[in-house]
Amino acid sequence: MGTPITQGIHHMGLTVSRLEESADFFNSLLGWKEVRRNDEYPAIYVSDGKMMLSLWAAKDEPSNGFDRKKNIGLHHLAFQVGSENALIGIYEKLKSSGINIEFSPETAGQGPAKHMMCYEPSGIRVEFIWHGI
Repeated sequence: MGTPITQGIHHMGLTVSRLEESADFFNSLLGWKEVRRNDEYPAIYVSDGKMMLSLWAAKDEPSNGFDRKKNIGLHHLAFQVGSENALIGIYEKLKSSGINIEFSPETAGQGPAKHMMCYEPSGIRVEFIWHGI
């Protein structure tokens, strides 16, 4: 084995059913910035300054929701946060905004890491995790 050919994630493309609401989740609730738009596709590109998400509008509403135990593809996105207070702050902000929370901050595995899981407006599972040290 040699040195990996890749150098991390440049961006990730997600197909979403609620383009504006999904972009607003990242921009307004998480403090990301809109990088650009492509109204012809349509798509909105958002970034936290380290990685970019390409949010692509689905043409039609999906016939059934994502089932993490049956569907092939993205299980969830996980974003690291810098402190337990930041994790709790994100939870409180998302909860008060009406975002669907799967579970509130709790110990991940044997700890000391803590995490929480929610669904962004198009139904994609998003995890926030603090490594605990």
